[in-house]
Amino acid sequence: MAPLPLVTEYLFSLEILVGPPQMVGRAPGREELRIVPVVGGSVAGPALQGEILPGTAADWLRLEPDGTAHMDVRLTIRAASGALVYVSYGGIRTGAPEVLARLAAGEPVSPSEYYFRVAMRFETGAQDLAWLNRVLAVGVGQRPPSGPRYDVYAIR
Repeated sequence: MAPLPLVTEYLFSLEILVGPPQMVGRAPGREELRIVPVVGGSVAGPALQGEILPGTAADWLRLEPDGTAHMDVRLTIRAASGALVYVSYGGIRTGAPEVLARLAAGEPVSPSEYYFRVAMRFETGAQDLAWLNRVLAVGVGQRPPSGPRYDVYAIR
């Protein structure tokens, strides 16, 4: 039996502004935990436009000793219509140790030098955006010094 094709549709780009991390540290047997507050950002694309609301948004980021990062993000988007959309996603950012060290130092690094992908889910009560409740999306990420940026695609 032939494998089924993976079909994607570009939805939007998400640019996230982050504040200084809260360095929780490394508990025995666990990766280092940093809680990174999300302080704002924007959403722009053919399927959704809006802003990322600050306050209750953050990334509970876990770092392996080699610099590999595991995202656990929850945030709220206020769509251009005023509707609220809850977004949760997990993912991974990894690469060669020297590349990850440059990212950690806040240097600009080409996204072609590392792997950064996330899986997103959405929740909303807005009628015009209800389709988001039934979509699994993937984000192709990059990490400029200002904060993470994702190009987000629905898996159809």
